[in-house]
Amino acid sequence: MTTANSIAPTQRQFPCSKCGANLQFAPGTDCLKCPYCGTENRIGGVPAHIPELDYQAYLQGLPADESVHETLTVKCVNCAAESTFAPDVTAGLCPFCGSGIIATGTSKKSIRPQAVLPFKVARDQAAQLFRQWVASLRFAPNALRSCAQRSCINGAYVPAWTYDSVTETDYAGERGEDYWETETYTETDADGNTVTRTRQVQKTRWWPASGHVSNAFDDVLVMATQTLPRKQLNRLEPWDLPQLVAYGDEYLSGFVAESYQVNLPDGFERAKQIMNPVIERSICADIGGDHQRIISANTTYNNITFKHLLLPVWLSAYQFQNKTYRFLVNARTGEVQGERPWSWVKIMLLIMTIVVIAVVIGLLVSR
Repeated sequence: MTTANSIAPTQRQFPCSKCGANLQFAPGTDCLKCPYCGTENRIGGVPAHIPELDYQAYLQGLPADESVHETLTVKCVNCAAESTFAPDVTAGLCPFCGSGIIATGTSKKSIRPQAVLPFKVARDQAAQLFRQWVASLRFAPNALRSCAQRSCINGAYVPAWTYDSVTETDYAGERGEDYWETETYTETDADGNTVTRTRQVQKTRWWPASGHVSNAFDDVLVMATQTLPRKQLNRLEPWDLPQLVAYGDEYLSGFVAESYQVNLPDGFERAKQIMNPVIERSICADIGGDHQRIISANTTYNNITFKHLLLPVWLSAYQFQNKTYRFLVNARTGEVQGERPWSWVKIMLLIMTIVVIAVVIGLLVSR
């Protein structure tokens, strides 16, 4: 992609009218709130229609308009996450891996987020979910619970793309139709005599098939981060995208926002992988019959549009035995996912216990 004309990077603060402290977005509300004196500032938060952007136009280069902005980002040398810190923060822990970083910001030009899902689950609730999750882990090291208790819960906005497209697919394949045949066979009966019997056997007759199918896709979601484990991120779905609000810096106050690491065209390649099973099901339905085989499929993607979103996640990146484990909470639904270590000592003790019980039972039975 080419770059647009220079745009001055900005980082906004929202000072409290009473004490001057920086107001922060309060999860579950539509207000900025002062963490010291409690002053609130209403910001709206009404779900809005978010316009789609033309995909092909952005492939030609970033336009020099309000859809592109320049931000000051901090890159973690450990996990490579690029995120924004508050303007008055000069050092801290990376919320994505827990490593210490110095906030030496660099300017980065990127597509401006069009929409955001505001935080709904509060920090205390996310911390409680984290403690419950750790307590529920079987075969976890004994030291994990105390390690997790010391870990901080951080709020972060994770970047994502959504894609719309109309697909046209020409295919060639085969349609399988089942039929039954009577088969004769011999077997030995209970008296030792050889007898001849018949049975019905299902077989399939295959016919060539070809055709054309169309599909319309709306808001195919692709996470645009490479920092967090994709497996856990995917399990945080679904996201209540109808509750998106128009992007505003106010929603980011008090939180970290990660810059997208999966660019626009790479994101669409991932979207194609999500679309493919739907297209294949459409082909199979068009072929009909009892069974279907797809030999070839040629798909074109038309009317491609996209949106750039920020999705809210509470996360804890905790170090255990020199390895980083991440715990994620969907800050809209409270869905919990995470990475965990295993205690192989506990697992071996369980195996040994099972073996001993099996031996004892065997001895008792033999007696």
